[in-house]
Amino acid sequence: MLDEAARLSALRNLRLLDTLPSESFDRITRLLAVYFGLPISGISLTDADRQYFKSKVGVEHNEIPRYRAPCAEVAETKLPLVIRDLQKHDYYADSTVGRSGVRFYCGVPLITPDGHGLGALCVLGTEPREVTEEEMAVLTDLAAVVMDQIELQHALGRVDPSSGLPNRHQLMNDLSDLSHHSAGTEQIISLLDLAQTTQFDRMIRVVGISHLDSLIAKVARILNDNLNGQTLAYHIGPTQFVFLSPPGTGMSDHLILLEKTMLSLGSEVEFQITMTPSIGSMVFEAGECTAEEILRSLQSAVQDARAHPSKIAFFSPSFDVQHQRNFMIQREFPYALTDDNQLSLVFQPRVDAESGICKSMEVLLRWSHPDLGPISPAEFIPVIEASAYARELTMWVVKASLKQLAAWNAMGLRLNLSINLSAINLQEDDFWDRLGADLARSGVDSDQIEFELTETAMMIETERSQDLLSTLSAAGIRLSIDDFGTGYSSLSYLQKLPVNTVKIDRSFIDDMSNGNRERVLVQSMITLCHSLGYEVVAEGVETQEAAELLTAMGCDELQGYWLSRPLCAKGVVKWLSEQSLYRFRYMAPVCA
Repeated sequence: MLDEAARLSALRNLRLLDTLPSESFDRITRLLAVYFGLPISGISLTDADRQYFKSKVGVEHNEIPRYRAPCAEVAETKLPLVIRDLQKHDYYADSTVGRSGVRFYCGVPLITPDGHGLGALCVLGTEPREVTEEEMAVLTDLAAVVMDQIELQHALGRVDPSSGLPNRHQLMNDLSDLSHHSAGTEQIISLLDLAQTTQFDRMIRVVGISHLDSLIAKVARILNDNLNGQTLAYHIGPTQFVFLSPPGTGMSDHLILLEKTMLSLGSEVEFQITMTPSIGSMVFEAGECTAEEILRSLQSAVQDARAHPSKIAFFSPSFDVQHQRNFMIQREFPYALTDDNQLSLVFQPRVDAESGICKSMEVLLRWSHPDLGPISPAEFIPVIEASAYARELTMWVVKASLKQLAAWNAMGLRLNLSINLSAINLQEDDFWDRLGADLARSGVDSDQIEFELTETAMMIETERSQDLLSTLSAAGIRLSIDDFGTGYSSLSYLQKLPVNTVKIDRSFIDDMSNGNRERVLVQSMITLCHSLGYEVVAEGVETQEAAELLTAMGCDELQGYWLSRPLCAKGVVKWLSEQSLYRFRYMAPVCA
């Protein structure tokens, strides 16, 4: 019994039972059937009470009872077995195999390096037959090939060491095999993601990799305990698990499994740092989409699940439209950078609240795609800033802005431009070197440039970012804090930054119409910023009432649709010469 227990443990550790058909094994059984000229061949694994066929030719069922199965004898004895005529065999004539019409059986054992018999590589025929030495040698060699394949799949990149579960590579192979062998069958697959990227990074930093390993092992155990023995589990990423239900699983049964899994995670796993386990699922027909498309859809579903109270969501094509569009935006942006007809700049004036003088313009990027049409900056900027193209985006805007300033300078029109930077730009080693070179080539003075950064970007307290801010300020480039009041900045820290201007977020300006408390808040922000030595710009000024109120509060500059919508380069010149400003006692617009 001890040997049998060890043998079963070795078999189950290889995770071959009840797995999907595999083309790598099927090639061997097909070759075997052709070589012997027989209708049936198979890779048979001997479980506790059954024979499971990992690969088969000429057999409809996936398993037969272990009792009086010739392959079980091969696994137990670890010796070849040849039965020339089962109907004349005292023991096997009345077995499941014998009653099926099979007359001939020949099998050789599949033995692990530790000496455990897993099962047999076998051929069967419907007529009595002899076996030659050459045929036995070929069968033995192919059995060795099967074991090599098993060991390779288990040892080389197919099993994750921390969880003991098949990994992403194995999942992709299994989905491909599923498409090949079970095309058209309906399947349900789920992705469990324990943590968002930021949560995972924080966990590694706080508790270390050893805690992650123990956490993953515990989650793998919970999955194995909850799954019904036929649902396959995979560990495809640091905090991501996939489980694939067998064909015919009902939606209600799958939902019960999902809810049970989430309940077990909540009650049995102690997360030492905030994590948000979420499950995204989808129903698909095998062969209708690629493995890559399935995983992408699952990633989309798990993001939707994070916003759902149950933390469970099914993939929805309608919800996925935006995810696909974001992917297309990211994919198409590099082409836009080199196409003169797609990206362009517009400019929104900022005016002095007291004098009405136009002091500067904010640079805004526009994108008109040849197929997608105009794409809103609110849509594409976050996508690009979260991609590998954030640096190129800023480089394009800076170069185009300097080119436009140089053109205006040549016309005798001296303007200042305010350009948005991202937190990523502050971490670039060569940002100032590139900017300095661009300034020199353009002939634009550094004091014609202002860079806007959000509070969150300003608060990234790294030596590199602080050095860059100081270098920019020392070169005469102005710095401003954008969307002030919406971040999480420390005022004691803000006063140490080399900042010239604070832009109060438009949400506070909009709220002033709601009542006195909202107006008092804006007045307090202006007073506080002035006490710290900052000039104050109000964004989103859309009414004369707001403009007059902000002027009375002492706000330095105003910006918004009531003054002007964003203008193209030619529109700027026309606006400066013709457009009346907002003031009820307005002055003729001039350029500072």
